[in-house]
This record gives sequence, structure tokens and C-alpha cells, in this order.
Amino acid sequence: MPTHILAIDQGTTSSRAILFDTDLRVVAVAQEEFPQIYPRPGWVEHDPSDLWSTVAGTARAVLEKAGVDARDLAAIGITNQRETTLVWDRATGQPIHNAIVWQDRRTADTCAALKDAGLEAEITAKTGLLLDPYFSGTKLKWLLDHVDGARARAEAGELLFGTVDSFLIWKLTGGRVHATDATNAARTMLYNIREGRWDAGICDLLGVPMAMLPEVKDCAADFGVTRADLFGREIPIAGVAGDQQAATVGQACFSPGMMKSTYGTGCFALLNTGDQMVASKSRLLTTIAYQLNGKPTYALEGSIFIAGAVVQWLRDGLKIIREAKETQPLADAADPAQEVVLVPAFTGLGAPYWRPDCRGAIYGLTRNSGPAELARAALESVGYQTRDLLEAMKADWGAAADGVLRVDGGMSASDWAMQFLSDIIGAPVDRPVVTETTALGAAWLAGMQAGICPGPEEFARDWALERRFEPGMDEATRQAKYARWGRAVQATMTL
Repeated sequence: MPTHILAIDQGTTSSRAILFDTDLRVVAVAQEEFPQIYPRPGWVEHDPSDLWSTVAGTARAVLEKAGVDARDLAAIGITNQRETTLVWDRATGQPIHNAIVWQDRRTADTCAALKDAGLEAEITAKTGLLLDPYFSGTKLKWLLDHVDGARARAEAGELLFGTVDSFLIWKLTGGRVHATDATNAARTMLYNIREGRWDAGICDLLGVPMAMLPEVKDCAADFGVTRADLFGREIPIAGVAGDQQAATVGQACFSPGMMKSTYGTGCFALLNTGDQMVASKSRLLTTIAYQLNGKPTYALEGSIFIAGAVVQWLRDGLKIIREAKETQPLADAADPAQEVVLVPAFTGLGAPYWRPDCRGAIYGLTRNSGPAELARAALESVGYQTRDLLEAMKADWGAAADGVLRVDGGMSASDWAMQFLSDIIGAPVDRPVVTETTALGAAWLAGMQAGICPGPEEFARDWALERRFEPGMDEATRQAKYARWGRAVQATMTL
């Protein structure tokens, strides 16, 4: 009887493999970072061979670390960085170009031209997305337009498109399966989330041959089996979800009105809206939270491009810290009389502003401003940006957005950041016992499909709270600080 589930978590800066037992407890973790490629300002790429080698390497390493044989694996679940775009040769599996990462802004002019042509409303109505370089569709168009011979080869049926999950499924199965799940498909700007199919009109608009596109499945489904030579036997791939949707599942946000916010490289807040596809009036995204048994559950999503990455900037750019955990004592030591505000628009502003042209700015510096004040401003920027998202959700959805916010991701480990988050949004913030919620969601989907994990209701009952952060800031201070943030954002957008 299989006793374990392997979750593959392919992220923006590293790949991880997390081994769970059938009670969904973490048994072992293996992680490997890989380089980021910046060909030009605003461009971000990954070498596809790095994505594959780190996934295969960490998967093997975590089994060895735990002393678990591949025969003990019931299934594999995959969760991945979303929107990152790859095109590869159908016959050889060889990518035609580096992967274009979700953060990449090279298609800003394409998006602007489509907006000027009055096409955004139609695209949003079908996909729930806005016209922004963030999404896969214009990245795919760029590859077809700029890689020598790519368009002709695509039209001849020689090339395949996929987000990272599709590429990994193709590699894991030895090219036998070209598939994705509904949550990843929903982030391409090519998928009609109302009708649950690739949209021929949008594909035609962007010049995308539909033969390139993967089959779309439920999040818990049969995605084929791995090549026997990878792990010594064939293992079913039974669960797939984009990283933020996997975290929503891992946080057991199965009821309409429940919210979660994940703090990784960026920050992504999702509000479950059930079977109701809410059209945002606040420039949020309407997306698929998860799809089970052929039925999509929708969500409102707000995406912040820079969250944990602002701490990486303090470490790697300014070199004022050596480890992320140093930000907390620095923030505590900051001069409370100084009102330094950092707007971390390093790759533009995400929701609800959607300004890919913006760049970061710091306001309120004095001669006494130093590392402590910058560290505090960096951590506070994450709270302010989250409130921007929640204010937009409240406008679109109503009072439910005043409820408890469940948090996860690397930055959720910072007590200082989570307390400030609670203070600035004026609501409780719940951090679960298991903060590996992205991998947990992928593992549960695979385990449920394999028949060894419970259904949603029982899984939700097992969700456990590690700590609740309650707001302690007085209302006048909260509103004054948030108003200062608003002025800083407006100033940044006019630079």
C-alpha cells in the first residue's frame, strides 16, 4: 500500500520537492535554486533546462533524504509559477527559447496597442484578466514573432506551448502527455473561463495556432505516469494547480468569502466567490480558484509583483542584511518619528493599479534614515499593498472581505510583518501550522485523486491555526499611515 505523496513545487527562484505522508504531514524537503536571466531591463527569463534539472534533482533527492522507495509513492502533485511561458519542439522536446517569466514586461507595447484598439473589455469578459504583460498570451505571441521560423513551425504543428506545469508533465511522461489544469489555463489570457475552453477568437487575435495548446483537465485528474527510468517505476501524476490556487486549496478556502494571501517573491491574495464569476470593477482579476469534477470554483485575485523580493533587494541590492530574518530586529530598531515609505515598483505596479511602466521609489528620507528605516519601510510596503488588494475586494464583493485573512509563504514567518499586516488592514491574520500550503494543496489534490486522502470537507476540518495576529493599531494611526502610502503611490505613478 503506497504511503507517501510527492509534491513538486516549481517556483520563480527555486524548485522544491516536498514529501508528504498519507496524513499530509511533511516528511522531507529538498530545494535547489537556479539563476535568473535578465537580457534587458524589464526582461526576465529562465533556462528551461534549469527548470527540469532542478525538479528532477530535488524529486530524487527528497526520496533519498527520507529513505523512501518510489514504490511507496501513491502519486505526484505539481504546483508551479504561473504565466511563465515555454514553447518546445513536439518531436524532440527541445525548447526554442528560454522561458519568458511572469515578471517579464517585454510585451508592454503589445498590450498597450491592444488596449488602444479597444479590445481589453472583450478579453476581460472572456478570461477575467486585464491586458498586461504578466499573462502568457502576449509572451507566446512574442516568441512566435521573434524566434526565427517559430510561427511557420507552429502553424505546421511542430511546436507546443505550455506553462511550467505543462512542460514538466511533458518531460516527466517522456512526451506522452501534453496537458494543463484549469487554473493554469486561466492565467494564459487564451482560455475562456466562462465556457471552459480555449478561445478561438483570442488565439486568432494573437496569432496563436490552437494545435499548440495543451488539453485542459481538472486540478485532480489523470495527467499520465512518469517515465519508469526517472524513479525506477511509473508514478501517476494526479494533481496540478498553479501556485496561488494550490495555496488556496492548501489553506482550505473552500467556502465563498474565504480569503488567503501568499507571500513569496510576490504577494497574491485570493477571495473565493464560489460558482459566481464576479466581474471586478476595481481592476482585480477574475480567475479559477480550483476545478473539481468538471466544476470550476471562481475567485477574485489581486497580484503584487514585489513582496518577499523586496527583502531580497535589501540583501542582494543594498547589502544591508545577510539573511531575511535580520529585517525584524532592524524594523524594531527604526526611528518611530521617521515616516519613510518605500513603493517597491521594481517591475511595475500590479493590482489594482496595473502600471508596468512604474519603477520603485522611496519617500520621506532624512539625514538620519538608515538601514533600520529602510527595513521597516520594506516590510510595511507588503502590508500596504495587501490592503490595496483587500480594499478592492471589498468594493467588488462586499463585507466578506472584512473577514479573517489566512496567510502563508516565506514572509508569513515574520511576526513583525504579519502584525503590521493585521494592524494596517484592521482585521485578524491567521497563520496555519502547515505553512507549506502551496505544496500541501498539490499533495492533497494528487492524494484525493489517488484515493488515499479525504474530500474537501474533511480536509478543511484538519486545517490548524498556529497563530492569530489581532490588530492593535488605533484607527487614526492606521488611516494616516495608509493615506501616506496612497500619496506615495500616486507620486510614483506620475514620475
